[in-house]
Amino acid sequence: MSVTGVRWAGPRALLVELTDLPSVLALHHRLLTRPFPGQLDAVAAAATVLLKFATHPHALAARTAVGALDLHVVQHNGGREVTIEVVYDGEDLAEVGRLTGLGADGVVAAHTGQLWTAAFGGFAPGFSYLVGENPSLNVPRRSSPRTAVPAGSVALGGEFSAVYPRQSPGGWQLIGHTTAVLWDLGRESPALIRPGDRVHYVAVREAATRPDRSGGSGGSAETIAVTEGASAEPAGLLVEAAGLQSLVQDLGRPGFGDLGVSAAGAADQQSARQANRLLGNPPGDAVVENLLGGLSVRAAGDQVLAVAGAPVPLEIRSATGALRHAAMCTPFALLDGEVLTLGDTSAGLRSYVGVRGGVDVPAVLGSRSSDSMSGIGPAPLAGGMLLPVGSVPGVRPVGAPEESTLRLGTLSSSTGETELRVTLGPREDWFGPEAFRSLSGQPWLVTEQSNRIGVRLTPAVSRAESRKDSTAGHALERSRAGELDSEGAVAGALQVPPSGHPVLFLADHPVTGGYPVIAVVVPVDLPTAAQLPPGHLIRFTVVDPVTLQPLELTEPAASGTDSEGTQP
Repeated sequence: MSVTGVRWAGPRALLVELTDLPSVLALHHRLLTRPFPGQLDAVAAAATVLLKFATHPHALAARTAVGALDLHVVQHNGGREVTIEVVYDGEDLAEVGRLTGLGADGVVAAHTGQLWTAAFGGFAPGFSYLVGENPSLNVPRRSSPRTAVPAGSVALGGEFSAVYPRQSPGGWQLIGHTTAVLWDLGRESPALIRPGDRVHYVAVREAATRPDRSGGSGGSAETIAVTEGASAEPAGLLVEAAGLQSLVQDLGRPGFGDLGVSAAGAADQQSARQANRLLGNPPGDAVVENLLGGLSVRAAGDQVLAVAGAPVPLEIRSATGALRHAAMCTPFALLDGEVLTLGDTSAGLRSYVGVRGGVDVPAVLGSRSSDSMSGIGPAPLAGGMLLPVGSVPGVRPVGAPEESTLRLGTLSSSTGETELRVTLGPREDWFGPEAFRSLSGQPWLVTEQSNRIGVRLTPAVSRAESRKDSTAGHALERSRAGELDSEGAVAGALQVPPSGHPVLFLADHPVTGGYPVIAVVVPVDLPTAAQLPPGHLIRFTVVDPVTLQPLELTEPAASGTDSEGTQP
């Protein structure tokens, strides 16, 4: 029972490799009960624990400390005991009986006859990967995943068993269903099962009532609707048009990765902070993140606003039709009844509308952020919604106009490419020299499939690049076969699926992933990554994570194992 390796996952995160599941659970328990200084999250997986930190020095200190831990002396109480009543009527029960040779009745006996341990979460809020005491029910996933698995479905996949907390796509074998509510934000601990808990499945006949199998019982609290407009209108901002997408965001909800909940928050936190700074708000106040303009809001009561991020025309129309314009990155008044409209963006993707006092919608798990991956937090804005505004205690002056923090960072006006700096790892050993030359030696094109979950990239080819570099237009090929066990991931991770076209994770990224991460965009460049529109070109530069100076790559520098390398 020990740590076998520590890999860097960007300058502020560590991927700790362990010998076995008991080691994972022991370390995870130690980190939850006695976290390292600056620790933001600890995400357990099949054979790893991902640690996220507020700063690089915190991560550096923890790297030395975690390698010295003796997990044999870590007291792990094994978690709670949870009983799940199951009606064994799953569509795949007979097939699992055939695959295991146990028959349907034998599958039920094997499933209920052993204790299951929650190893880790990550697929969705409330979803836990449970490991049994023996391999009798180790079955392959379906060759063709279902597009919709009902909430409450009890399933098997590989060595794991799980219950789907809400309707979602899935490729596991379905053997039954339960009325147990796996995720309920009304509980003090929303997740029924947490890593380290022990689960006992009990066979029952059909229950008298069944959960809403389309969305999961207890899920009604997962999406908090913003106040609807009413006849006695309170002070705030009334949404007249939401544009393509407008979301309430703050700085996110770190610390719930082990429950399958991503941090979320503003995709470009630098611009969100600037909007609040201009208004004299604390940096964590909620703002509106608007995609590509088109947002119109009417002031209910006099308000003070500021808009940062992607530049847009700001048009203000009074009730009498009088028209005026406001400037970006400058506080301005929006008087009672006036309407602010954001025009089309001229650069970037996301503009941030701040209001003095902050958008005061209910917090969920300590944050007002909308999470598109899990559905937690405020609903996307729609016409007729009223955004309440918080009070401003004491005397807090507004800020002076500022220069925009938006930096698309073009390398040259001729190529129009944006440089994003990356540090290698944690799974660079899954790739050979050709992949590293392709990573940094060619431009990458932002595709239209990009969103708040991730920026999807494809190799870009130009005549100039084709002449000077034979790797131009190449996908990132792996140097080894097989699949990687799911493990924690960070914002900025460049995850490489079998296509070889990387996905750059943004704010709403999955907590865990099963594709190798070749590199991680440095945190200070993430706001730029979040503002890149489809059709834009990216050039990756591999840098030393301490100095952020470019590295010459002859052989890929290891992210992993000793504490005295070029990685931080």
